[in-house]
Amino acid sequence: MNKLNINFFIWFFTLILLMGTSQEDAFAQNKMSRKERKAKEKEQMASRLFIEGQKNLMLEDYEKAYFYFIKALEYDEEESAIHFKLSQMMVRAKQYDKALSYGKRALELDPDNKYYHLQIAEIYNNQNKTLEAAGVLENLMAKDGNNRQYILDLASMYLKLQDFDKALEALNKAEEYFGVVEQLTAQKQRIYLKENNLEMAIKEGEKLIEAHPGNSRFVLSLVDVLFNNNKANQAMELVLNTLTAYPNQPDVKMAAYKLYKERSEFEQANKYLKEAFSNPDLEGDVKAEAFSALLTQIQNSARDQLLDSLSKPMEAFHLNNPNTLIALGDWKLQLKDYSEAIDFYTSAAKIDPTNEKLFQQLIPLMFENQVPFDEIAEMATMATENFHETPEFWFYLGTAQSANKENEAAKKSLEESLKLNNNTNPQLTLMANSQLGDVLFGLEEKDRAFEIYDEVLAQNANNEHILNNYAYFLSLEKKDLEKAYNMSLKLVKKFPNNATYLDTHAWVLFQQNKFEEARPFMEKALEIETEPSGVMFEHYGDIMFKIGEKKVAMDYWKKAMALEDTSEFLTLKIKNKTYYE
Repeated sequence: MNKLNINFFIWFFTLILLMGTSQEDAFAQNKMSRKERKAKEKEQMASRLFIEGQKNLMLEDYEKAYFYFIKALEYDEEESAIHFKLSQMMVRAKQYDKALSYGKRALELDPDNKYYHLQIAEIYNNQNKTLEAAGVLENLMAKDGNNRQYILDLASMYLKLQDFDKALEALNKAEEYFGVVEQLTAQKQRIYLKENNLEMAIKEGEKLIEAHPGNSRFVLSLVDVLFNNNKANQAMELVLNTLTAYPNQPDVKMAAYKLYKERSEFEQANKYLKEAFSNPDLEGDVKAEAFSALLTQIQNSARDQLLDSLSKPMEAFHLNNPNTLIALGDWKLQLKDYSEAIDFYTSAAKIDPTNEKLFQQLIPLMFENQVPFDEIAEMATMATENFHETPEFWFYLGTAQSANKENEAAKKSLEESLKLNNNTNPQLTLMANSQLGDVLFGLEEKDRAFEIYDEVLAQNANNEHILNNYAYFLSLEKKDLEKAYNMSLKLVKKFPNNATYLDTHAWVLFQQNKFEEARPFMEKALEIETEPSGVMFEHYGDIMFKIGEKKVAMDYWKKAMALEDTSEFLTLKIKNKTYYE
């Protein structure tokens, strides 16, 4: 049965009880005077109206509830509960003056009801009359010692009023009631420090440690107070005494590390640091922070040896902590161990895919180190899912999909990148359009691809990617070959030892039937490229065939056959020993 139904039945049975009582009282009323009967009837009517008001209040029909409470008050102005309910309703309506009037009247009628006191204190608080609210709580606790649980509210009010003496008095009374607890001690310490009473602030910290022996958090709290108030020696003494009594506390050893480091006693500092790291109970985030701080120091053999020793327990205990993995990745990146760095970063991203900065560092690193494109696409997909509005991640995803020849998916990703970027980052617009042009050509949307290439070159006439691909695609289409020639020539003049650009220029010359001119460019490309592709071997075979050296052409066609990225006619060329367009 839900709360509403329970309340309804309570109300229903109350009415039955009242009706029964009315019948039983009928005989008694015959003995009453007319004035007494009239008073009794008014009292009963007030009771019925009050119950009706309560029912509507529970049904959240506040307008009706208010109506019934007001009517009840007309029949019984001396009933404190009616005034109290009206006060509550006025608080809900934020009519605090009316709420206060009803509340005060309720308290006059029943001065021992603690809820009436609390109601008035709440109203004063809502009116920002903190001093008056504090006075109400003082009176409440003075009336009855059982109400001391409100001492914390009183302390809070005095703190708001910046009356630190009264706040301390209230907090001390609260401590008598609740015992020595961290929140009270911390608040008292803050007050003492604000009043420049360091001695009392320290005593409060010592009292907390004494009340909770072996709790390192309280030790570290006092260490912070001491250190931040130029009491480093006292802080060190506290730390070392604690470790003598409780040696297996890695967080206290981290405090010893920091204090010794502050003294420039690095050998002792590093001793405690290693001991702290070797304990699996020290949080991975704490280790990651300390490890990352060391990474910012000047690189030398001593630092690297220390990092090496610290990395082992981090890997042993905290490979499920993304911050630990990132710290280890940063270290590997410093060591130029890019493969290990990528592995750590990737693991961190899979655990916590909400770290945008991590993706911004990881994905370009994957491209730079020629990680398989399907792995790059996996990370880029994760990035777009968690940071849908970041255009760079859509660009990375589209580029990886394009490399995997997933042209339809790549088109959508690159177009999304361009839409989100909206030319805010012009460089990103250029790069995304460059990739989009290649994708569109692969989807046979060649005219649109060439339009995009022209747009990019209009903004950056020296864009190497566009100059090369545009020239090559035009040569494949045997279209605007003079334009293709000028673009590819521009590249080989600027980059005479780039095999890809030499291959493109040779193929443009081939399509212009300049076979002898194409030959030296293709030969140089094959000489420079350590692992020539199938298409490069096939191109050279085609050139040699046109020159008339058919045996050489056959040799290179056969070399191409063993590789990928060759034309659909290669098998026919070899079979029939002739060239096919």
